[in-house]
Amino acid sequence: MKIIACIKQVPDSEAKVKAENGQVSWGDAPLVINPFDEYAVEGALQQKEAVGGTVTALCVGPESAKDALKHALAMGADEAVLVSDPALADLDTVGAARVLAAAIQKIGGAEMIIFGRQTLDNGAGLTPAQTARVLKLPMLGFSGSIKVEGDSVTVDRVIEEGRQTVTAKLPAVLSVVQSIGEPRYPSFMGIRKASKANIPVWSAADLGIAAPAAVVTRTELINPPVDERAVEMITGETPAEIGEKLADKILAEKVL
Repeated sequence: MKIIACIKQVPDSEAKVKAENGQVSWGDAPLVINPFDEYAVEGALQQKEAVGGTVTALCVGPESAKDALKHALAMGADEAVLVSDPALADLDTVGAARVLAAAIQKIGGAEMIIFGRQTLDNGAGLTPAQTARVLKLPMLGFSGSIKVEGDSVTVDRVIEEGRQTVTAKLPAVLSVVQSIGEPRYPSFMGIRKASKANIPVWSAADLGIAAPAAVVTRTELINPPVDERAVEMITGETPAEIGEKLADKILAEKVL
């Protein structure tokens, strides 16, 4: 079975957000594989071990995103592909879905396409479903377990109400949650293999697509409203005195 794990490079979770001139910046924070996408890679590797096949890690991002792909390779992915183009620098979730769908089609498709539940930088969690829509494939979100039988896949969805068992025909798009299992640590041999890997880089032209015409981004920092309420402390020698003053104040302010 051919499996594609879609990942993203994001700032480290320990990064401190900076706001300058109304713009939000991560500063000089180190960039890492999106923590939720490690679960996507883990889920893909579990299926490879269960039914056989290959795992390809796919990422859209700058040249530095090769480091995130190498992390996936070190975990056990067989191949990695990076889509990098200056024209794709500020994608919204719809644009990202269209680019990922085009890359998946160029790879040759897959029986299973796995995402993490959301990304750490914007946390929208919309790209998996939007990618499934572009590819016209069934979407199984928030999967806590995956089981493939023949040409079907059954997942236990982890939702607020509990768990929901859903089955769909392959190929399908899945997003996984932490219940899928703790991501494995990259092995020493995996790290060595990843360090030597030749990761192909595709541009928008290679995919035969144009940059999205309209991009929705958050560009301005909106400060929270200022609380201008005044607080008056009522004091007295005894609780009874404090109570009388409070009652007088309530009557004077016509609260009652």
